[in-house]
Parts: sequence; structure tokens; C-alpha cells
Amino acid sequence: MRIGCPKEIKPQEFRVGMSPDAAREAIAHGHEVMIERGAGLGAGFADAAYQAAGAQIIETAEEIFARADMIVKVKEPQAAERKRLREGQLLFTYLHLAPDPEQTKDLLASGATCIAYETVTDARGGLPLLAPMSEVAGRLAPQVGAWTLQKANGGSGVLLGGVPGVAPGNVVILGGGVVGTAAARVAVGMGARVTVLDRSLARLSYLDDIFHGQLVTQYSSAGAVAELIKTADMVVGAVLIPGAAAPKLISRAQLKEMKQGSVLVDVAIDQGGCFETSRATTHQDPIYEVDGVMHYCVANMPGAVARTSTQALGNATMPFMLALANKGWKQACGEDKHLLNGLNIHAGKLTYAAVGAALGLPSISGAEALAL
Repeated sequence: MRIGCPKEIKPQEFRVGMSPDAAREAIAHGHEVMIERGAGLGAGFADAAYQAAGAQIIETAEEIFARADMIVKVKEPQAAERKRLREGQLLFTYLHLAPDPEQTKDLLASGATCIAYETVTDARGGLPLLAPMSEVAGRLAPQVGAWTLQKANGGSGVLLGGVPGVAPGNVVILGGGVVGTAAARVAVGMGARVTVLDRSLARLSYLDDIFHGQLVTQYSSAGAVAELIKTADMVVGAVLIPGAAAPKLISRAQLKEMKQGSVLVDVAIDQGGCFETSRATTHQDPIYEVDGVMHYCVANMPGAVARTSTQALGNATMPFMLALANKGWKQACGEDKHLLNGLNIHAGKLTYAAVGAALGLPSISGAEALAL
């Protein structure tokens, strides 16, 4: 199979869909790998490293899309990239379709087969291709939130860890999954007072055990959220419904109950965000203020640490990429129900029910798509 990896063109996206190691693995399995010139530079991978692995360096994204059987990326294809997709081509990347009707429309029209990293599952009910980036984003959340809290950035001027004689800041984390756990680890390490809310008692018990009383766990309800945000210096939105739009947990009206200069960090912004006032921002212009509350809503947070993120993502995606290349998407998905769960679009049909529900579009099952 001809595998193509174009340079990411989303603003301030420095990751790359394939590392030189991933390229070497694919080539060892008999596949042809094409990398757009300069695609890996943002993550610290020179063209020479890809060439040493046996990959071809291609001058333009247009040629990559024209020649490749499978396109491997990081972020959802931008409008210019969507126009280059063709019928029968395989796209393997993050998609986050639920809050993005325009992308969904274009991908349906392309006739391409689109497998989304974020909806591939595993035997434990996890999301193995989302997890590494969730780990990165979760660990970044308290860091960027602490920066936003600085007075020069519009925050309240609270130091999360406090100092002797001065109380630390209060961090509230909505969601105790991969993002929430990673965020809690860093926030606790910074010395903040941390409360994690979740609706799974088993998850809360797990967090209570691993943190040995260093944080507070609380069952998540609308009332609990409403009370806790009144004293929070930072709220991290870490709630995910796989493939679907994120639930709105804090309304615009509730911002008036929060402290002036407090910070909302919305890690769920790729799925539409879990605060009513969230809108996607970039690393170049990451924060904005609504009713005295600062919002950090960068839609590709892991792109800030592109080398670590690329390596972590590649470790997770490589086995699936090789299965798709070695067997073709139909056989690979037919043999692996977890990879089949990643199928979001095929031959002009939406194949993920949660996206259809979010966008009001009809969908078919993955099994029906295999039979087409």
C-alpha cells in the first residue's frame, strides 16, 4: 500500500502523523511511504531521518493526496485537504466530527473511508488512540491554567501552590478519566487543593486509592458543580462522551457566580467543549475573557509539546496503521471490532451513530458499511 503523510496545516499544529520509526516499520512490511517535505520539522524530525528510514520525500501535499492509498495525519483534515480526498481513499486521523458539520459534509461528499483515532476502542472499553493525547492534554491543563492565572494574562494572580502562610489555589476537575487523572496528578504536584468530580463511583474509589488522600473526590451532579465553581481558581473540563458532542457543564449564567480572574481550561473543546462559553482558540491566541472569567480553549493542546506527542501517538497508532495497510480496511475492520468502531464515514455514509445524533444525520452501522 502507498501510505502518505502530509504536513499538518492547522494553525500551530506541530505534530506529524508518522515518525521516522513508524515509516521504517511500514516499509519493513513492504509498503511505500511518502512524507511531505518538512512535515516532521515541528516535532524535531528532519527529512533526512525519514529518508534514512526508506521513505520518499514529496514536495507537495497535492502529490501526497493524489498518489497515496492511505493518508495518515494527526488533526482533522482542513477544508483544502478535504477537497483533495477521493473515492476509495483511506483517511486515518483524528476527526472529531460531532461539533463539525462542515467537515462531516465534505468527508461524506469525498467518497473516502475515514477512520477516526478517537473512536477506536479496546477490550477494556478504553480509547487507546485518544488516551496518549488525553494524557498529554491532561498534564498540560494545570500548567496552562497556572499561566493563565497570572495577573499579566488576565487571571486573578493566584499561585496554585501557594507559599508558607498563604493558602494554595483551588482546582476543580470535571471528569475522572484519562484527562482528569493526568490533570489531577500535575495539579496535586503543584501543591493545589484538588477536587475531582465523576459519576462513576468505581472511578472515584480508584482515584481515592491512588492519590492516598492528596485530593478530594466527589460525585458529580449539577448542584455539586454549581457550588464548587464558586470557590474555584481553576476548573478543568475533562468530560468525554466517545464520538459525541461534549455535555455543557457550566452555563454562561454561572460565570457570574465564579471568582473574577478564575480560569476555565476546556480540554473537551475538540468535541465542542463542556462550558457554554467555550470556543476554540489557538496556541498563538489561546485565551479570552467572558464575564471576568478567563477561558483557555486551545483545540490542539498536545501540539505544544509536539515531539513527545508525536512519539506517544505513533506508539499507539502504529499497530492499527499496519493492520490497515497489510490487510486493507475491510479485512482489518472485519477482524477487529475495536478498529471497526473507529469507522466514521464510508462511501458517502455516516457510520458512527453518536455523530449522526449530534448532527441530525442518518447513519448506518459499521457492519452495514462492511457489507457495502
